[in-house]
Amino acid sequence: MTRQERGEPAARDHAQREQDAALSRRTLVRGLALGAVATVTGAGPALAQTGPAAPPTTITTPPRDFGPRGAPTTYFWDPDIIAVDPAFNDLAQPNTAITRLYTGVLWAEGPAWSAQGRYLLWSDIPNNRQMRWSEDDGRVSVFRTPSNNSNGNSFDFQGRQLSCEHLTRRVTRYEHDGTATVLADSYQGKKLNSPNDVVAHPDGSYWFTDPPYGGQLYEGEPDVAGGPSNAGGKLNPRIGQPAGFTPGKRKLPTNCYRIDPSGRIDLVVTEEQVPDPNGLCFSPDYKKLYVASTGKGPGDTGAGGKGDIFVFDVGADNKLSNGKRFSDCVIDGVKCGPDGLRCDVNGNVWASSNAGRAVGYSGVTVWSPEGKLLGRIRLPEVCGNITFGGPKRNRLFMAASQSLYAVFTATQGAGPG
Repeated sequence: MTRQERGEPAARDHAQREQDAALSRRTLVRGLALGAVATVTGAGPALAQTGPAAPPTTITTPPRDFGPRGAPTTYFWDPDIIAVDPAFNDLAQPNTAITRLYTGVLWAEGPAWSAQGRYLLWSDIPNNRQMRWSEDDGRVSVFRTPSNNSNGNSFDFQGRQLSCEHLTRRVTRYEHDGTATVLADSYQGKKLNSPNDVVAHPDGSYWFTDPPYGGQLYEGEPDVAGGPSNAGGKLNPRIGQPAGFTPGKRKLPTNCYRIDPSGRIDLVVTEEQVPDPNGLCFSPDYKKLYVASTGKGPGDTGAGGKGDIFVFDVGADNKLSNGKRFSDCVIDGVKCGPDGLRCDVNGNVWASSNAGRAVGYSGVTVWSPEGKLLGRIRLPEVCGNITFGGPKRNRLFMAASQSLYAVFTATQGAGPG
């Protein structure tokens, strides 16, 4: 028998439905509130960053969309640009936000800015290619493939591109007519390890680091059987390479070198001074050289790098002196391993940061010329390398893991590329 047949009013049925709906809404709101409390409570240790934290590797809660079509993140200071010292307020641009320009590479490295072409190129090392972001329309395209597993890139004072190649273990310059010149592939008759980063000097020389990271299967090619990165001989370095490819074997320490305009290659920093050197840059007056000493490379049997930045005085004779540790890159007890380095026109050092699973400390760290921490830029991915670019050279480009990020600053980068 229906309610109508029993004579019950329809209003009572409607009231019951309203009561049920109200209870459901209260239950939902209570659940969301409890979930939010649990999320904030659980996020506390990660945000405090007292030690390694587990994924997800997002910084803000809820996670922000760094993409160009993402919702606005800030109306003034970006929440992931952090001033540790008041001096950083003069370097950061308040009314701008960090933007992810592109994602989809395997390991982003070696960003370099072409002032003449108004484009940013960077390396996608495992994919054996270089990518290009065009400033005029934001289009991303493949710039060069194959790239010989290039890592660091730069431009010299004549606007020519410089590339450090893991696969071929050499430093290459691309001329204006499209030809390529091999600048360095050996030292004292021994093949280089895997040139990593290169910078130009006003006197026409090029300075580069030569750590062992290209000996990884993922980023280049391992040594032949018995070499440091293939001691057991189980890896076949010829797989995936063109016919006639001749694999090598690491024979040199991990040094830094200078390529003289005459073509002569000089040893400028030894492995004992800076083990496993990685990124490097000059001060604006070219009187100081900064070198990042990253962690151990494949097959390392020595001390290996410990994630520090070193600085040297550069003499008029291009000899280095007074080498010392500039920073241990430990922030709040977290090791923010440096990789790529750049100086701004005021002499501050901007360093990419690899903090591993310590969420919130990967990105970029900024140091005064005296080695004082000024500020940080937090990214949701490990940052491998950085450069200043844009028409005014006031935009910081950050190659970070699978993505390319950028943010405008209130300063300019020193030097080309």
